[in-house]
Amino acid sequence: MQLRIDPGGTIRCLYDESLPLSHLGAAHIRRASHVEPTTEGCWTADLSPVSGPLLGPFRHRSQALDVERQWLEQHWLTLPG
Repeated sequence: MQLRIDPGGTIRCLYDESLPLSHLGAAHIRRASHVEPTTEGCWTADLSPVSGPLLGPFRHRSQALDVERQWLEQHWLTLPG
């Protein structure tokens, strides 16, 4: 898990269960994207909750999840405060 800590102490990360975030203080968790199936049976990653693009379609859900994580790590996690 990558943690980005700004000078004010706010932590930004992509949530997973590898680290108990409650040990770091009160958490505000919000959805950064939606990985959903298309009517054609493919998958897309909609990053509009963080002003990002719609990625895909992908043949497999796991592909959409991988690309979703890559985009968030490269574009959202690195944003200032």
